[in-house]
This record gives sequence, C-alpha cells and structure tokens, in this order.
Amino acid sequence: MSEIPCEKNAELRKKILEFAEVLKTQAHTLGDHGLDEQDFYQSGLFRGTIERIRGQFSASMKEKRDFVSLVLSHMQEGGYITDWGSAGEANRHDYFVTLNTGRTAIIELKGCLDGNNTNIFERPPHADEFIVWSVCSNPGADPRHNVWSGIHTRLSAEMIDRNQRIDGLVVWDWICGTLARPCPKLATDQTRLTEVGPYRVPPPCIYLFPGTVPSPRNNPKPRVNTLSDVGILDAMHQCFGGLDTELNRVEIEVGHQGAETVRATSISRGGVEQKKSSPTPIRRS
Repeated sequence: MSEIPCEKNAELRKKILEFAEVLKTQAHTLGDHGLDEQDFYQSGLFRGTIERIRGQFSASMKEKRDFVSLVLSHMQEGGYITDWGSAGEANRHDYFVTLNTGRTAIIELKGCLDGNNTNIFERPPHADEFIVWSVCSNPGADPRHNVWSGIHTRLSAEMIDRNQRIDGLVVWDWICGTLARPCPKLATDQTRLTEVGPYRVPPPCIYLFPGTVPSPRNNPKPRVNTLSDVGILDAMHQCFGGLDTELNRVEIEVGHQGAETVRATSISRGGVEQKKSSPTPIRRS
C-alpha cells in the first residue's frame, strides 16, 4: 500500500550517489581551466559551476510548460476539452481550460510538492474547478514522499487555514513510465502508453479531493468529489486510458484538540486505504 503506485528507482538513486562522488573527486580533470587539483577546488570554480547548473534546472519552467501544453493540445485535438490557454504571469494560477460542458477549470502548476512553493496558490473567483498539477522533473526524487508531503503536510493545511478549495491533484510528467520512474500501470500492458509529442506517457495519477473546504464546526469530514464532479480530471482520465480502480480518494477530517486545529488525511485507491495520518496540528510560523 502506498500514496502513489510508483516509487523511486533505487538502482538509479544508487548510481546518482556514486556518480556524484566521482564528480566531486574527479572534476578537476575535466575541461581546460588550467588549474591544478588544489587550486581548482580552492578557487570556488567547482562549487560555482554546480550552483549554476542547479539554479538553471530549478528556475527553468520551460520544459514543464511545454509538456503541459502538449498534453492540453492533445486533449483539445481529441475532443476531450474545448479550449485552453495560459493565464499569464499577472495571475496566481497557470492555465485555464474550457470544458465541453462550458465550465472553466483552472490549473495550478507545481513541482515535486515537497517544497514551500506548493503552499503558494489562490483559487480565482471564476473557477468552476481548481486542480493542482505536479510536474516533478527530478528523476532522483521520491514520488511517495513528495505526494504525501504535498497532500497532507501542505495542501490540506492551506485548504483549511486559508479556506481554499482544491478539487483534485494530478501527479504526472514525462518521466513517468521511464527507467527513471517505472510505472506499475504498464507492468502487464505497454499499450497503455499514449504518444504526446516526443513523449510516451502512461495514464496520470489522479487524486480526488473533498468537494467543500473542511471546517471543524460545520464541515468536519466533507464528501470527496467523484470523477464526474471534476470535469478536467474526468477528461484526462478518459483521454489517457485511466482505470477507475486507479483513482485516488483523499479524505480530510478536521477538528479541535484543545486550542489547536488538527486534521487527519487518508488516501484510498481501489476501495483500499493506502495511507492515513493521525490528527496533526495546523501550525503557521
């Protein structure tokens, strides 16, 4: 049982750690910098180079946005949605989607869900539906840790504390189904891959959230959305061949323990509870 069917590739992680050690000890032999080993490491050239590369990977959203654009265009061409577009930098969300029903879905694009950036979102007033889409482009990341950190530690707390309704979550990117992140959905059926531009992707991991904001007094354990309640998730599910048994339900129960507001989060899939927290305080610094 797990928060998400896939898991980090332990062998890849081992190779990453091994190569990192080689790079740290042999970097001075690379390039034409003209420095001996001692001067190379004392000069800050190595550390500066690593920080620059790290910054370039972290700061660039282009590849993520290109992937989302390919997916939404594929859905539009297939008739699963009517229209879509970028919300622009002036807005605190990333994409709007016009569904075939005429409803407006808003997408907030996030990374691996384990960072403070996950907490920054705002559901706009015109949203009929609002979802978060996690695109985690780090092959060495642990999807199980990230999903639980995102859902329980961050998103559930923000929903309750700031009265922000999130209808669902999608965890899905171009690494899914590759050697870096094997997908159990493909274990017995490789035909479940869908070609989207240069990528071949498995069905997305979809999480259905409560349909209303949990509240200790008036709404301690709200009903979880069904797939038909969230049109953008339904469209993704149909377009990319998801199975109903693969859908994840996120239940959030909130209450008081003394002066503290606490919430318990559980994730179930295929009618089986996959993970559940104990009541955890919501704290703000």
